[in-house]
Amino acid sequence: MTTQDKWDKEKRRIKAVQVAFDLGNEVNQQIRFEALEQGINPSDRVRQILGLPVSARPVRPRLSISLSEADFALLAVRFTVVADDRLKIRQIAAEKLVEHLHDSAGRENVGKKPTKGTED
Repeated sequence: MTTQDKWDKEKRRIKAVQVAFDLGNEVNQQIRFEALEQGINPSDRVRQILGLPVSARPVRPRLSISLSEADFALLAVRFTVVADDRLKIRQIAAEKLVEHLHDSAGRENVGKKPTKGTED
């Protein structure tokens, strides 16, 4: 792909307009749930529902948040690391998210009978 092709493609992207739909919590949750079940992002699910083309590229499975300087400082204190070590803060935060998943899964299974073949 030539540089000109890349610029032309970028120009087409710039012409796109982001549209937000305020449809209420129930519709929003249902679309997000359907997207999650299909392993796609909510925007792609909306495009499917509207009959628009959806990119065939795989979705990177990631969670993202915006962190301010104050957020990094707070996490640095909470994780007992230097505030400037953002890579370490991100690493520990990722570990906390995985730990949360394991803790949540454990709580959901409390009191449930083990399924056949999983007894210890």
